[in-house]
Amino acid sequence: MIMNSLTRWQRPDLAAWPTFGKLFGLRDELDRLFESPFSELARGSQLLSVWNPALDVYEDKDNVVVTAELPGMKKEDIDVSLHDGSLSISGERKREEKFEGAETYREERFVGRFQRTISLPSAVDGAKVKAQYKDGILTITLPKAEEAKPKQIEVNVN
Repeated sequence: MIMNSLTRWQRPDLAAWPTFGKLFGLRDELDRLFESPFSELARGSQLLSVWNPALDVYEDKDNVVVTAELPGMKKEDIDVSLHDGSLSISGERKREEKFEGAETYREERFVGRFQRTISLPSAVDGAKVKAQYKDGILTITLPKAEEAKPKQIEVNVN
């Protein structure tokens, strides 16, 4: 009689096999890819619909810059806050009631409250943060704190 035994899989030591680190990164990317269709499915359902504006985050040597697409919103309806290395953008896009008494054939624009919170890649100087809203695009410039900026170190020859 042959007896099969199951052994629980354990992640190998990455130091021993450096190529496995790339495989785990690929697995994470695939996980994100498969989560994406579910967000598209949620858009079609009124019960599951949630508006999450698209964000871009850029970093250079002096600043972290976040841009968010917020079309059709007024600046008074947008809130931006910074807390413990996280940036939060929230607000509410209200429904336009221009077509009273008309039959709706298609409604794809999201309305309602939203909140996006992201962890910032570097420490920033909260006192110097600037936000600009123009043509439906919110641009937040977060100057890096001095300790987060790259430092040039001079090498002396003896």
